[in-house]
Amino acid sequence: MDTADLLPLAVAVPLLGAAVVAVAGRWLPRPGRDALATACAAADVGCLALLWARTDPDGRAVSWLGGWRPRGGHGVGIVLVADRLGSGLALLAAVLVLAVLCYAWRYFDEPSGEHGGMFPGLLLLFQAGMCGFALTGDLFDAFVFFELMGAVAYALTGYRIEDPRPLQGALAFGLVNSAAAYLSLLGIGLLYARTGELGMAQIGAALDERAAAGHGRDALVVVAFVLVLAGPLVKAATAPFHFWLPDAHAVAPSPVCMLLSGVMVELGVYGVARIHRVVFAGAGGLPDAAVRDTLLAAGVLTALVGAVMCWQQRHLKRMLAFSTVGHVGLFLVGTALLTPAGLAGSAVYVAGHAGAKAALFGLTGVLLDRYGSVDEHGLHGRARELRLPGALFALGALALAGLPPFGTGLGKAVAEEAAGRELGWLPAVFVLVSALTGGAVLRAGLRVFGGVGSPPKEHPEVAATTGEGEEPEIRGPGRRLPAPMIAVPAALLAGCLAVGLAPGVGRALAAAAAAFTDRTGYLADTLGGTAPAATPAPDTDWTASGILLGLLSAALAAAFATAAVRRDPRRGTGALHRATVLPLRRLHSGLLGDYVAWLAVGLAALLVALVAQL
Repeated sequence: MDTADLLPLAVAVPLLGAAVVAVAGRWLPRPGRDALATACAAADVGCLALLWARTDPDGRAVSWLGGWRPRGGHGVGIVLVADRLGSGLALLAAVLVLAVLCYAWRYFDEPSGEHGGMFPGLLLLFQAGMCGFALTGDLFDAFVFFELMGAVAYALTGYRIEDPRPLQGALAFGLVNSAAAYLSLLGIGLLYARTGELGMAQIGAALDERAAAGHGRDALVVVAFVLVLAGPLVKAATAPFHFWLPDAHAVAPSPVCMLLSGVMVELGVYGVARIHRVVFAGAGGLPDAAVRDTLLAAGVLTALVGAVMCWQQRHLKRMLAFSTVGHVGLFLVGTALLTPAGLAGSAVYVAGHAGAKAALFGLTGVLLDRYGSVDEHGLHGRARELRLPGALFALGALALAGLPPFGTGLGKAVAEEAAGRELGWLPAVFVLVSALTGGAVLRAGLRVFGGVGSPPKEHPEVAATTGEGEEPEIRGPGRRLPAPMIAVPAALLAGCLAVGLAPGVGRALAAAAAAFTDRTGYLADTLGGTAPAATPAPDTDWTASGILLGLLSAALAAAFATAAVRRDPRRGTGALHRATVLPLRRLHSGLLGDYVAWLAVGLAALLVALVAQL
């Protein structure tokens, strides 16, 4: 089989698997449905692993579906393009879906009969959307796959329809993301009207041709850039588009949260990078300096907002969700540098973060299984008997803080070193955000699994969303804890550790990042032509400064957590907290109208920032 033939197969396997599971689930017993879905997910992992291995580290595999190849640089066919970064992200998504399916083998009491197999079928459909988005080279099909992924995510978020809270969270998730999707579609329409093309490479080449013919950059290109990025930026939960994410995570089933935070929001950052690099990074697009400065500002804002809000939470799922917002900001900072080193750091960071964050959500599901609660204060000391989950939870918190030799620590080290070359103060943002998010999770672990400190008291002025009164996601709270609910988080944390310890992983992702930034090579491989010499891969090995900064952020996380659990619960808050943190918390109102208003404000600010630098 040719390498290009694996591209449509990587999307078709989970898509067909979802249909088979949905039909066969009506008659198969629960173990049969789970085995069938797991086999389909495992088959796609094998397909994508083979695609990764066969793809040239410096090149791309290209598949024109139906043989509709372009002529003279123009075409109407649908193209799938796999470089090492895109196929690696699709492989990460497939591995996480496989892990979630194994985790959920005995997690839900799934219905039988007509609705049997709904949950694993939706997971496979979600996988198809994610893989298709990572592999497509067509802007309109990127929109289609993104919407397929989003529609399934809304259904998975509101899966427990007997409780109104998941339905409300899914509604906010769906409406905000759908509004952004409509704006993206409008931007795609503007580009099609200007160029007559929908393929990313074709649009980029057409804009370059207009620039070569003397047609300068105009307002349509700038507006189209902002509109097209609306969908990926909202899906990535970039501030101020992030409000939907903690609300959705708070009510979504724990296995679903493993995917939303582990890979879905990262696909939004990937979409921003791919669309800018291929479509808008040429002579007919936007200046790199304007895009870099604007996205850097958005990344830093997102990282700081996520970190501050993460520290304020007592609802464990919301805490982990805001931690995701903070780390997405760091991913965006590395990507916004527009250098192979920055992108390589973000790629390694994403790979490590996926394992750590999915493991932490899985362990939170253990608490919900045992106690019907995810409230840090209400669970104080109640989980002392869960020693192995407690140890894994602490390791996950330290991984989030960037402790070497976890993959999160390596990715943080590479990204912050690249960022420091651009702006000397950016490494401090990496250290602070990692310390606050890791410290918040470690604080919760010390209280819940260790019973450390006095039971905390919430002051009226800082009243937060609790995790008490949650509807258990299982129907046998007295049962023995299923082995997959511990084995899967342990395996995911081991994967996070392997990313940092295996030098081949970092070097492969560095070469993938170098090829990703090679726009001329992408256009040549997709449309035909001579590709230039390969871009040298950046260094992704551990450095003394990276290890020291990782140890510093982990030490700060431990210090923050220790100080928090030893704090006198009778003490109130300081003036600085009331002046800065409380207004930020009030912005997260939970009102859908506010979220849509922030979508408009954020896009307007993005447009103004870009225009001001042109």
